[in-house]
Amino acid sequence: MHDISLLTLALLCLAAAMAGWIDAVVGGGGLLQLPALLVGLPHVPAAHVLGTNKAVAVVGTSAAAITYTRKAPVDVPTAIRIGVAAVAGSFGGAFFAAGINSAVLRPLIMVVLLAVLAFVLLRPTFGASPGTGPVTRNRVLAAILVAGLGIGFYDGLIGPGTGTFLVIAFAAILHMDLVTASATTKVVNTCTNLGALAMFTAQGAVLWSVAAPMALFNLAGGMLGARMALKRGSGFVRVVLVVVVVTLVCKLGYDQWVA
Repeated sequence: MHDISLLTLALLCLAAAMAGWIDAVVGGGGLLQLPALLVGLPHVPAAHVLGTNKAVAVVGTSAAAITYTRKAPVDVPTAIRIGVAAVAGSFGGAFFAAGINSAVLRPLIMVVLLAVLAFVLLRPTFGASPGTGPVTRNRVLAAILVAGLGIGFYDGLIGPGTGTFLVIAFAAILHMDLVTASATTKVVNTCTNLGALAMFTAQGAVLWSVAAPMALFNLAGGMLGARMALKRGSGFVRVVLVVVVVTLVCKLGYDQWVA
């Protein structure tokens, strides 16, 4: 058991609430929560930090998924199929993670993020409303391969921005508006988080005394974020998406050239 001060725990709970809100709106809450855990628990093994992070995140994503599916038109069976593929992809990514130099991958991820940012800014109507094209079986298969296996692999390999990439993929491939894409992302993220949490729990790599209070705050943030996204619509999600992508680029750039 690792003893932490009440102040540290309070700050971690605040970070969890903010991360839950960001994650529910557009994904990317791990950008805030995981670094907060690394700073707050500097002497805890990395596996325990990752396991604790997943134990917290799964609560917020589950709550956000439930909130969304009650009020947004989510195709739950399709989302679950993509989620199952994402679990498989994340396991594959985790398998290769040990042999990959993250310093090489970060610039590539930054290029992708900058391309995503340019795409969103140059197409102001992107995700504002559902697409008019038919969602064919081939498009669903493409979503399973790209959003499930592909982005799931990335989640297991590195991870930051996974939710954001899923939102973009669902809007582009399945013609979803950004609110529905965010809702579908929560269902998929819940699947991947549950799979990862099961592995970490089996390894005894979860600090439940820290995860439990953080999870309550993450839950509150996730529910609030989902309700705000539903109430304010795709324009609000779009603004948050741009902010999160810019923050991700800055964070990865700092890790690459400064840290």
